[in-house]
Amino acid sequence: MTDGAIFLLTDRPDRSAALETILNTVGRCAVVAGEETPPPGAPVAIVSDLTLSRRESVGRLRALMPSGQAARPGPGPVAGQAGRIPVICLMRSTSDGDLRQARDLGATVCLPAYTSPHVVAQVIRDQVAARDETARGVAGQGIVRATEALTGLFAGARVGGVTLGVVEAGLTPILAAVREGGLTRWLDTVWTHDDATYQHCLLVAGVSAQFVNFLRFPEQDRQHFVRAALLHDLGKARIPQAILNKPGRLDADEMAIMRTHPVIGYEILRDSGCDDATLGAVRHHHEMLDGSGYPDGLVGSAIGDTVRLLTICDIYAALTERRSYKEPMPTRDALAVLESMDTKLESGLVRCFGDAMTAVAP
Repeated sequence: MTDGAIFLLTDRPDRSAALETILNTVGRCAVVAGEETPPPGAPVAIVSDLTLSRRESVGRLRALMPSGQAARPGPGPVAGQAGRIPVICLMRSTSDGDLRQARDLGATVCLPAYTSPHVVAQVIRDQVAARDETARGVAGQGIVRATEALTGLFAGARVGGVTLGVVEAGLTPILAAVREGGLTRWLDTVWTHDDATYQHCLLVAGVSAQFVNFLRFPEQDRQHFVRAALLHDLGKARIPQAILNKPGRLDADEMAIMRTHPVIGYEILRDSGCDDATLGAVRHHHEMLDGSGYPDGLVGSAIGDTVRLLTICDIYAALTERRSYKEPMPTRDALAVLESMDTKLESGLVRCFGDAMTAVAP
């Protein structure tokens, strides 16, 4: 990392010691506790381990924020990233209001307070890489477009209907970013997104783009498939945040609520005039060939090709994505899991998918 310090703002220095140790492996870490005066010079990154419900904590964070950063928050942490330093807020509460307040203050990523110090350190590294990538490369710009589309769609879905026109602007940049920059660069940039649902949709979109680029689908078919990938979890816009953001396993009641999201997404998009193939993919991306999936328990030939492809991409993304409470599964292990699901997924497509994920070039 460049010269300068990572400022660790904390109101509990005894519990921040482990985080300080790990941050020192990324760059020089300067702890700013209580009313201490921060070291001279501008920070290269800020980690806020503060209770932002306290007015004095908000004031401390605002005072150290680089000029202009809080004044131009984007719809997501990647949008508008060029020139912004990483600001990681460790949140004691992740309600919509608290997250909005942190972003208004200039946060680029919000993480739960229990997040592992190692994950926080990696997020800082990824944020720096994403900022540089956005400034110079196609992957960052593709994610900016896709994030803007997701932001508008999910906001509309929460309060009523959606307008699909905004999605179209994001499809070509995604395909181009993965084709020209490679899937790895896309994934490295997506990891900086702090919203787990958006992150997952972006991951599935990138993996889907890699798959259809590898298969050399016609351009129109590639765009149709990536559209389905972006939209597949739209129904989660109406799932309670406490369930979406819960670390670890959901209980039976929570799982029952979570499993309503395919039908919710289908109904939202049906009323917007969405095409039948995308509607089918959104409703059925959790169906399995042996009938063990949901919501309709479809079997075999009742499951269309788009759904079969998307389900593989969705499961792979879920296995390999990062969470504050778990490490991502290595590609080889994730592909082995897919291969073991031979009664649920089409084996030929799984083998082809494995070739796409391990290909040197799309």
